[in-house]
Amino acid sequence: MLEERPDHESAKTPAGASLSAQVGGAAPADTMADGSPAPSGRRRGQPMPAPAPFVPKPVWLAALYVFASTAIAMTQGLGLNLITANLYQIQGPLGATLNETVWLSAAYLAPNVSLTLLLTKVRAQFGLRAFATWAIVAFVAVTSLHLFVDDIQSAIVVRFFAGVAASPMSSLAFLYMLESFPPERKMTVGVSLAMTNLSIVVPLSRLVSPSLLDLGDWNGLFLLETALALVSFALIKLLPLNSPPKTPVIEPMDVVNYAFIAVGLGSTAVVATVGPFYWWFEAPWIGGLLAIGVACLTVAVVVELNRANPLIDIRWITSKEILHFAGTLLLFRLLLSEQASGATGFFQVLGLKNEQMTTLYLVMLGSGLAAGLFCVCFVRPGRAPYIHILALSCLIAGSLMDARATVLTRPEQMYLSQGLISAAGVLFLPPAMAIGFASAMKKGMNYILSFLIVFLTTQSLGGAVGSAIFRTFVTVREKFHSSQIAESVVLSDPIVAARIAQLGAAYARVLPDAALRQAEGLALLGTQATTQANVLAYNDAFLAVAVLASIGLAALLVHLTVLHMRAWRAARRPAAAAA
Repeated sequence: MLEERPDHESAKTPAGASLSAQVGGAAPADTMADGSPAPSGRRRGQPMPAPAPFVPKPVWLAALYVFASTAIAMTQGLGLNLITANLYQIQGPLGATLNETVWLSAAYLAPNVSLTLLLTKVRAQFGLRAFATWAIVAFVAVTSLHLFVDDIQSAIVVRFFAGVAASPMSSLAFLYMLESFPPERKMTVGVSLAMTNLSIVVPLSRLVSPSLLDLGDWNGLFLLETALALVSFALIKLLPLNSPPKTPVIEPMDVVNYAFIAVGLGSTAVVATVGPFYWWFEAPWIGGLLAIGVACLTVAVVVELNRANPLIDIRWITSKEILHFAGTLLLFRLLLSEQASGATGFFQVLGLKNEQMTTLYLVMLGSGLAAGLFCVCFVRPGRAPYIHILALSCLIAGSLMDARATVLTRPEQMYLSQGLISAAGVLFLPPAMAIGFASAMKKGMNYILSFLIVFLTTQSLGGAVGSAIFRTFVTVREKFHSSQIAESVVLSDPIVAARIAQLGAAYARVLPDAALRQAEGLALLGTQATTQANVLAYNDAFLAVAVLASIGLAALLVHLTVLHMRAWRAARRPAAAAA
């Protein structure tokens, strides 16, 4: 985990704690990430605007800002997750195959994973209030278009623009939540509530999907989102954010280099989303798209390293502390794919739909809310590693429980395990976000852009990569188990022959021919064998998640032990010198 230091307390000052402050310009030129003096030729960027001072609000008004943040977070989260949760259900209304509907998620993620980086500077240059107004107007317009789309080609185009329009919404949800709290509570209570809102949308989207599909198939999914977008529009107009002065921070090279970053991250997101469905080695264009992404990111890094006023401070991002932080975020995001792709995919293999897992999603939702309230009460400077120990322990316990699943397992057998995993996801993010943000602000407000790219890459892109790795692992293990099961199914075996006859007997009234009944029985046996192979593959994946989480927990415990040993030795030195 990222080590917390006492000087993070400086992040609590009004000048450092307000996320409402606009961000832009270059990183400070005084020092490099390792503490060495910066080259003399490196000039300072535009001066940062002074953060907007905190204005105390009545309790009822602060509650309205919290409600506005929640509405905006729900609106943004449902936009992505309603499609991801219903890829199979929307094939019919759109007249598309599964591989084609996956492009709806890919088109959304392609611009969404990176656009927040540029929009942060846009917010600083054109003003927070104007930014919020135009952002919600664009979101309402694009969301409304979903109600008139009924074919896959148009849907993919609309989903691309939905990804663009949704990019500022998560930051607006964050800003509205933090607007209600004084500086000393922004990094604890404010961050915890904001991250909880963004985390619970996944089970919520699966919970409401069946009713929305009943209302109008594909178009019905977006009735609720359109309504929430209109509510968010009204709230943003009625509750303006406290805005600092505008500052011209955008340079022409920012836009040029952002284009490389956008293509690089967008290409990687598309590859991670569609790769497991088209299969990595079956579609040559996947490799070409990935190569384009890597090349664009390489160009972006080279350009940023040689700019006097960079958009992203690559040296700070590649420092030991931030690499440690990014690695921790990425590892946990990969592990949490167990819930996003694991349990749901497992039950889909068994033939269950979202409406048959309603109670399971309610358990996930309740567990996430409880974990969020826990973070509100206990997230404080210095406690993050211990909260992460609790999160990893919950993840390990839940994954080990899931690894014992069988073809007879149903959602009620996973209430406890999935509740623990849902709580682990919410427990991890608030303290991690608070540590990373405080570390960035300790270096100066200019470093917020660099922190954003770390956080967005590990969360948005990391989620897509994590799901891709999980699905790929399950597919590979399913083929292995299928081959093992097929080797044991021999028609000359009396037990196998009896099983085929038993399965074929179900067709006795409609198939008088014994040979046809045997063929149908053999087909049913093959289907059962495939289902069993999938269950074993998911068990392997759940166990792998538990093992990786255990390794992460062991590494965290060793890291904490080393830190405590260093502190103990440092405390003994003055005593030894005095003696």
